[in-house]
Amino acid sequence: MVGHEADASLEASVIPPVLVFNGEGRSPFVLACDHASNRFPDRYGDLGLTPHQRLMHVAWDPGAFAVALELSSLLDAPLVASTVSRLVIDCNRDLDAPDLIPVVSERTDIPGNKGVGDNERAERIGAYHTPFHAAIEAVMEGRREAGLETLLVTVHSFTPVYKDVPRPWPIGLIHARDDRFTAALRDALVAEEASLNVGWNQPYSGLNGVTYTLEHHGDGRGHEATMIEIRHDEILEPEGVALWGARLARCLVAALGARGGTTAASPTRTSQFTGGFDG
Repeated sequence: MVGHEADASLEASVIPPVLVFNGEGRSPFVLACDHASNRFPDRYGDLGLTPHQRLMHVAWDPGAFAVALELSSLLDAPLVASTVSRLVIDCNRDLDAPDLIPVVSERTDIPGNKGVGDNERAERIGAYHTPFHAAIEAVMEGRREAGLETLLVTVHSFTPVYKDVPRPWPIGLIHARDDRFTAALRDALVAEEASLNVGWNQPYSGLNGVTYTLEHHGDGRGHEATMIEIRHDEILEPEGVALWGARLARCLVAALGARGGTTAASPTRTSQFTGGFDG
């Protein structure tokens, strides 16, 4: 799915707009990856972009899906991932956001999105945005019915340099209206590695309109939530994915314990994960 072209003949029957992994996972955490894929469904062609541009950060969050899968496995956590590029539609934007279907991303023009009318906008929302959020809500609702504690964790990556400005943080944390769990996660990361430069509401904040999923399914549904942003040069190789997956798994569990959370399951890969769930 991620980083590769899809066979157009398989799209309708094989590639849904959203994938759910480990939907029955018993972890307190539910993971969401809005920008998991750079896939352009066949009907949109290449949106006027080159193959190189379609691999750039403008089209997806490189490494984020790999880290999210690692966390899902280590924590026994459900993971909901979009299967389409954010240039087709950005699942982490409100429906009236001007960049829901961007015509420019950073300094890259998106020719195929210019002149998109109301009908096409509505079709993309119905085909990709709505199913992604419905899948998250279905997972959350199932957990409510089962009486499981739920904390939403959205997983993203960011560019090392944005419009010529270097970004020094290897990881940034963004909170919704309730910042308590995010603060506990920051403290856990620093406790594990004191020299780690953890960005607080970096490289973005909710004021930049990038917290739709976080707030819609977190605060908006009465759940604690946090948004993790990892600088993508940290997670382009398997070694970095493994390092950050294990580190974040440990620190998420530590943050949960620090604020007195209860848990209901055990991690599935204890040989690679030194944290643990009580219960």
